[in-house]
Amino acid sequence: MTSLSARVVAYASVREFVPLYGLYALLFEDHGLDTRSISSLFVLWSVVAFVSEVPSGAWADTVSRRGLLFGSGALLTAAFTMWLVWPGYWGFALGFVLWGISESMKSGTFEALVYDELVARGCEHRYAAIMGYANAGEMTCVFVAILTAAPLFELGGYALVGWVSVAITVVDIALVGTLPAAPKVEEADEIAGRGDTVLVRYMSSLRAGTSEIRTDRVVRRSVVLAAALLACLAFDEYFALLARESGAETGFVPVLVALTAVGQVVGAATAGRTATMSGRTMGAVVVVGSALIAGGALAGGIAGFTAIGVGYGALHNTAIVAEARLQDTMSGRARATVSSVVGLTSEVLSVAVFAAYALGSLWLPMAALVAVTVLPLVGLGVVAPRLLPAARPAGTERER
Repeated sequence: MTSLSARVVAYASVREFVPLYGLYALLFEDHGLDTRSISSLFVLWSVVAFVSEVPSGAWADTVSRRGLLFGSGALLTAAFTMWLVWPGYWGFALGFVLWGISESMKSGTFEALVYDELVARGCEHRYAAIMGYANAGEMTCVFVAILTAAPLFELGGYALVGWVSVAITVVDIALVGTLPAAPKVEEADEIAGRGDTVLVRYMSSLRAGTSEIRTDRVVRRSVVLAAALLACLAFDEYFALLARESGAETGFVPVLVALTAVGQVVGAATAGRTATMSGRTMGAVVVVGSALIAGGALAGGIAGFTAIGVGYGALHNTAIVAEARLQDTMSGRARATVSSVVGLTSEVLSVAVFAAYALGSLWLPMAALVAVTVLPLVGLGVVAPRLLPAARPAGTERER
């Protein structure tokens, strides 16, 4: 189990060790883009991701999941390379198209690969803890990478930050080969015995996943909750612009943004301990976390970004717990497909967030925009007790 955890954490973490994360919004702004143009790029990113999300999930229930992760890594490398060789609106847009497809190929695929490996070992109750550690590793690498962006920028500007990021994505592609390849719930020999073609298996997985969501109320509610919580994490795309608006110099912006990553590290690392939280507890955590983000945005500075980090970490924790409950709830025969519907729904909600920023920027400063767009999360906290399935005891199966 230790070896599995280490491999999962290593792959997930290195993928997020991208110094460019701390500065790419400023890269866009310094190449002549305003908030509306930047928001349109984020919208394009989300639209591409949700259009390809469910089809890629069905492929992950049909073909090699590690193969899809290799392809995802290659597209991510190409995306950041495009920004560096064509630093204008259309170059940035093409990069986001590639990044969106890359994320859809990973989303659902990675989670299903890990969960099915745990099922094969009889340790599925460890999923929340392992994915919590993986997310903590991701956020730790984001934190270090963002801090690294400051000295890299001083040494070589955006070019050095970007090419270091590209090199790291290549390393992560190599780490895909270390991931396990457990059989899916529908065994390979069972499929081969039927003589189905890849296309038939693909359509079967697609129908099975969407049918489960449509007909199973518990699964459907779990999908909605997990997707809504994941969509909350879209706010971080504007943290660099928020920091600059509050008066921070470009070189200090990554430091402030890194404070939010610290909160996410703590939130993710403790997901194993909070995996059995009740719906009422989750609702309270969402409400308090939302208030901290709104207050921190209005306060600004180190204190404000610290508050944002705490609130963001709390939301990150609840998102991991909600996704783990979904994995426990679904049947598993089209696991990646169902997980990808979460990604699809969260991307649709993210588009609404980005559109709100684009429109709101005409009248409101960034601090007020963040505070206003966080308010709907209070409503999510209120309904969370009805949407979150009860925790399933280790070693038991859900009654159907």
